[in-house]
Amino acid sequence: MKTLITELLNIKYPIVLPGMSWISKPELVAAVSNAGGLGILAMGPLSAEEARASIRKVRELTDKPFGVGCTLMMPGAKENAEVALEEKVPVINFSLGKGDWLVKKANEYGGKVIATVTTLKHAKSAESIGAHALMVTGHEAAAHGGEVTSLVLVPSIVDAVSIPVIATGGFGDGRGLLAALALGAQGIAMGSRFAVSQESPLHSNTKEAVLSKTQHDTVYSKNFDGIPARYMKTATSIKLTRKPMNFVSTVIQAIKAASLVKQPIWKILSGLLVMPDKIKLLAYFGAATIKLRAATEDGDVQDGMQFIGQTQGLINDILSVESIMMSVISDAQKTQEATASFFVKESE
Repeated sequence: MKTLITELLNIKYPIVLPGMSWISKPELVAAVSNAGGLGILAMGPLSAEEARASIRKVRELTDKPFGVGCTLMMPGAKENAEVALEEKVPVINFSLGKGDWLVKKANEYGGKVIATVTTLKHAKSAESIGAHALMVTGHEAAAHGGEVTSLVLVPSIVDAVSIPVIATGGFGDGRGLLAALALGAQGIAMGSRFAVSQESPLHSNTKEAVLSKTQHDTVYSKNFDGIPARYMKTATSIKLTRKPMNFVSTVIQAIKAASLVKQPIWKILSGLLVMPDKIKLLAYFGAATIKLRAATEDGDVQDGMQFIGQTQGLINDILSVESIMMSVISDAQKTQEATASFFVKESE
């Protein structure tokens, strides 16, 4: 397949693995890139030293293009991004922050920058700073999707920008790929589908939980990690997203989060007075990390929290990345051929 995205990123198929914390590790990233897509390494949970080691590990496993994901509002993100730039990673994917400096430095060595956006405003802003492409994330997505569904968000942004769009949220098979192309996107990202693959480090208990659930079994709320996000529906996720964290819990979780990001406790506590919104987000981050790792790494889907998209309802097996990739491409071709028969030429 050839689209503007395959040409821009020098990949065979317009399919991307987004950077999912504790899931998009070197082995999965390399597997997607080796299968013809673009794997994006999640750097959010990593220290600068771990980020550098992970980037080099990916390069040991593949000679194909790959990327790294930088959530700029998170502690340590700037340092990790600078490591990626030093290592001349082919693709930098940033979100939740100003990425103009990333674009400037990536351009110096021929790197490409993809901005993840959920609104038209942010899409235009990313284009204005020179981003090479957009990852447009709709309401159906796992984790931090937008308020508007992909069916509307993707074409509305495609119509408003001149750079290629990767559609994200609700895409997990060949029909989704063809639909995204019809909406004007030049590719898709499949987080949940690749998370439930043989090469994925997602715990086997959690993979099996995904197989047992449907598209209806997710919860969308901003009350858990401070930003609207989608999780697997469980008794715990319903409870933890019912209402925002109170002040006492915020203080407790902020102290816990301080140790995670190696910040002095006094600085966190004083910050509650002078910049409570940012500290509250840090508190949410601290609380979220513990629960998310419990589900993702330990397989505790009862007490943990798992990011998952509505494509959960489309996932019925645990296949290799190569098999998933070939299935998506094959199904897209078959669907294209089948839908062509809908258009009947009028008799002369």
